[in-house]
Amino acid sequence: MRRCNQISIAAVLGALIGTSAMSANPIVYPAKNQTPAQQQKDEGECNAWAKQNTGIDPVVLASTPTTAPAPAAAPPPPAQNGSRVRGAARGAAAGAVIGEVANGDANQGAATGAAVGVVAAGSRQRRQNAAAQDQAAQQQQQQQATQQQAEADKQQKMETYNRAYAACLEGRGYTLK
Repeated sequence: MRRCNQISIAAVLGALIGTSAMSANPIVYPAKNQTPAQQQKDEGECNAWAKQNTGIDPVVLASTPTTAPAPAAAPPPPAQNGSRVRGAARGAAAGAVIGEVANGDANQGAATGAAVGVVAAGSRQRRQNAAAQDQAAQQQQQQQATQQQAEADKQQKMETYNRAYAACLEGRGYTLK
C-alpha cells in the first residue's frame, strides 16, 4: 500500500513538473534594437507561423489534460466468502468416509478431514487474493506508463513548436534562450 502511495505521488509530481516546464516560453532579446511594439508584432506573427507550419497550438496543447483517471483504490480485503466453511464440510465428508473404511471411526476421520479442508480452502483463498493484488498493481503500472508516454508526447510537440517559433524570430533578428 505504501509503495502504491509513493508511486501515485511521484506520478502527480511528474505531471505537474512536466506541465510547468512545458509551458515555459523562450526568452526573446531584440538583438537589432527592435521596439517593444515591433517585438510584440513579430512574436504574434511568428506564433501564427509556427502554429501553421507545425500544426501545434501551444495553448490547446497546454490545456489538454494528459492525466489519466485516478487509479482505482486498492481492492478492499475480500469479505469472507465461506470457502473455509465449504472446505471444512468437504473435508469432513471425505474424512468420515475414509475414517469409517480405514479404522471404523467416522468421527475422528470427519474431524481430521474438516481441519484439512479448512487449511486447504484458506490457502486457496490466499493465492486468489495475492493474484488479485498482483493484477491491480500491474494495472496501476500500465496506467503510469501510459501517463508518462502522454507527457513525453506532449513535451515533444511543444519542443517542435518552440523550434519553429525560435527559427522565425531568429530570422527576424532576435536572440532566443
